[in-house]
Amino acid sequence: MNQRSDDVSLHEASMEQLERRVMELALERTRAKSGALFLWDGKRKGLALGFHVVDGLVVTLPDAIITARSDRPAGIAMHVFETNHTRLTDDAPNDPHYAPYFLDVRSIAAVPILYGSKPIGVLTVSAREPRAFTAGDVAELEALSASSAKFLRRLQLYRTSRASGRPFLIKGLSAEWLEVERRIEHVAATNAPVLVTGESGTGKELVANAIHFSSKRVGAPFVTVNCAAIPEPMLESILFGHVRGAFTGATFDKVGELKKADGGTLFLDELGELPMTLQPKVLRALEYGEIQPLGSNRAPERVDVRLVCATNRDLGRMVREGKFRDDLYYRLGVMTIELPPLRSYKQQIEVLAHVFRELACERLEKTVTRIGPDALAALSAYEFPGNVRELRNAIEHAVILADGDTIEAAHLPRSIAAPAPKTQKRARAAPTLAALRETWLAPLETRYLADLVAETRGSVREAAKRAGVDTVTLYRLLRRRGVAFGRSTP
Repeated sequence: MNQRSDDVSLHEASMEQLERRVMELALERTRAKSGALFLWDGKRKGLALGFHVVDGLVVTLPDAIITARSDRPAGIAMHVFETNHTRLTDDAPNDPHYAPYFLDVRSIAAVPILYGSKPIGVLTVSAREPRAFTAGDVAELEALSASSAKFLRRLQLYRTSRASGRPFLIKGLSAEWLEVERRIEHVAATNAPVLVTGESGTGKELVANAIHFSSKRVGAPFVTVNCAAIPEPMLESILFGHVRGAFTGATFDKVGELKKADGGTLFLDELGELPMTLQPKVLRALEYGEIQPLGSNRAPERVDVRLVCATNRDLGRMVREGKFRDDLYYRLGVMTIELPPLRSYKQQIEVLAHVFRELACERLEKTVTRIGPDALAALSAYEFPGNVRELRNAIEHAVILADGDTIEAAHLPRSIAAPAPKTQKRARAAPTLAALRETWLAPLETRYLADLVAETRGSVREAAKRAGVDTVTLYRLLRRRGVAFGRSTP
């Protein structure tokens, strides 16, 4: 514990980096992989989830908040805030103040963040195994809470003076996503146009929103236009506006979306559907900041707009086929960000599913706190051709159908819970029993092994004893599932 070094580290962090830095220090000093930082939100009368790490992934849930309840426990964090006392829980499900949140955990260490003598928030770390934290870990958290309180108070006041607008985002999902995040971080600070590519449903609009939120334009409008959803004759009017009498039915002057986005960001989705006739006008708006409303004889209007575009089509091929202008393509492609499909990081299905469960519960005003092992196995076995969007819709479908606090496989869409056999012209060998076992059991076995190694603090010998197998067999299973092992340092 070094309060002076904490002060230096936290003083150098920007407002948006501060919570991340506090959480990184908390996880580092307690050897935890999950944790959360809550700050009191006076307007909503609850603890707002400021920064959230789950199994090493950063999970942003902009509207997540915990409020006091009279019908059931509101959770360890709220109890710590209300009592202004630290709490160390070794067996969370049996703690009278525990409320399931996100993933089920067994160990929680939570400390109040005090400014003066009053709590302004709570700092927590958690683990899936019991007795994961010691009194020494709690002391580390208390020291960090004390050294960070004045900085977090400043952040709390800063947030009350402006709307958050933070986009939903999960960071660290895979090596490919780390590259996406690196590019977002670098390009956001500039005014360069960005082209986001990837399969349908991979999260292109979320990335566009993240670029805008991380830029200097964050306080200005973020405007979205879907080029595929608007009939071609209307698209010019939507983008550039029109004057009264420009065409039959134009009974008033209309402000275009480019003008509405002045000072901010315009997100053009489904760019490949932009008509060739409009592409020169979009290029001029991008190059010179000039727009001409449809039917106007006045001088062009000036706008300052940052353009972020998205497509699931091969624009390079369209250019070669003469279906897309090369000058616009090269101008928009200064920075290209390619989003990976969900099947390339399916090992994170559990965390993703819980994120969407939380979002669906908030939107639908339901209380569904768990995803059963049969549902998780079905999700892990499915290929998700619709990517993250399909997963999100599937979880919302399940939350609607769930009549208790747990999502079961039967609550998922039929295509996922009981996929129909594929009919193909070419005969295809039926999967073997071994292949089916691998598909269904791999994610559950990986999670079991990871929890087991964490519970024994990296001792493979002890883990093998608890699993009822010999050490050589456990080593083989750990390597096969890619689970890290080796004793952690105290």
